[in-house]
Amino acid sequence: MTDNSRGILDDVRVLDFGRYIAGPYCAALLADLGADVIRIEKVDGSEDRRLIPVADGDAGALFLQVNRNKRGLTLNPTKAAGREVVRRLVAASDVVVANLPPQALETMGIDYGSLKEVKPDIILTTVDAFGQGGPWSNRLGFDGVGQAMSGAAYLSGSPETPSKSYVQWVDFMSATSAAFGTMAALMERSRTGRGQHVQGSLLASALTVANSTLLEQAVNAPDRVATNNRAQVAGPADIYSTTDGWIIAQVIGAPLFERWAVLMGEEHWLNDDRFATDQDRGNNRDVLNERMAAWCSERSTSEALDTLVAAGIPAGPVLSPQAALDHEHIQSLGFLQPTPYPGTRIAPPLARTPVSFTETAAGIHSRAPLLGEHTKSILGSLGFDAAEIEQLREDRVV
Repeated sequence: MTDNSRGILDDVRVLDFGRYIAGPYCAALLADLGADVIRIEKVDGSEDRRLIPVADGDAGALFLQVNRNKRGLTLNPTKAAGREVVRRLVAASDVVVANLPPQALETMGIDYGSLKEVKPDIILTTVDAFGQGGPWSNRLGFDGVGQAMSGAAYLSGSPETPSKSYVQWVDFMSATSAAFGTMAALMERSRTGRGQHVQGSLLASALTVANSTLLEQAVNAPDRVATNNRAQVAGPADIYSTTDGWIIAQVIGAPLFERWAVLMGEEHWLNDDRFATDQDRGNNRDVLNERMAAWCSERSTSEALDTLVAAGIPAGPVLSPQAALDHEHIQSLGFLQPTPYPGTRIAPPLARTPVSFTETAAGIHSRAPLLGEHTKSILGSLGFDAAEIEQLREDRVV
């Protein structure tokens, strides 16, 4: 049995210059695997620290989630003394993560060319909005722009009102892909000794998730429009009202359709040409969904789910955030880990690493840092003495 008390990245140091989600969550995943991640933010706190506040003005929900397991350093790298701190940090690190525009990387001295001059085998992982090589490469963008430009928002909501997802799936997809790329670059460096620049983008992530839809449009040109929660390539699949709430049920593939038709007492539909294939059922979805909606309307959520599950049909309740926190299965998983943070009413429940291992240590072992919490100790480890650190504070470099 492998000793899993050590993380696979225990000997790796990561500098996290990220903001909001894509960069910081990439670095958080590396920290979950044991990397020593230093979160670097503005002297007065970066703009993402207090978004969705939950901790007496010091930190927001998103910050707590994506900055667990990190040490905190404040720094102004645009000042000459700050650039020297960056140089020393880079010399002692393996990876730099930043989801900032190329011009900002250059201003801070953390573009790939500058980093290589300090440490030739450094790995730089960046995530920008639109990717490099096109006329929009230097534009700024957030998660919603990726959702909108990939076709995802157009096919959500209704034909009259496109709708993006409330949660930031493009950002988290980008972060996960960037962490994957960083791990690959670390493996390559262990073989060849060479570092490299790993590049991702919000638009590339969104186009990846939406690729099958774009592929279908390119080949078949169906010109699909939004149908709210109702599936277009199978059926019945929708969100349905029960006597006391909502459920989602998804019938995809011939075996599931056969079980559903029997459950509904509509076995004759198994020989109906309108429902011969998934796409046929998608094309004639209204008939199927109306039947399912009528069935659900006569049952409570628990009754509907129990019956559907017994029939082997994928289904689940539509939960509010509070209901999700209270749900017996979610609670029994222990996936949301209470992690105390100063100034919060309760210990915030942080989502653990989204994969588990039998042989590798991974998980949440410390909360997100307070603003500049580890500045003194980090600078001390880089060779700055007490007087120099105090001068840097007076000059608002740190």
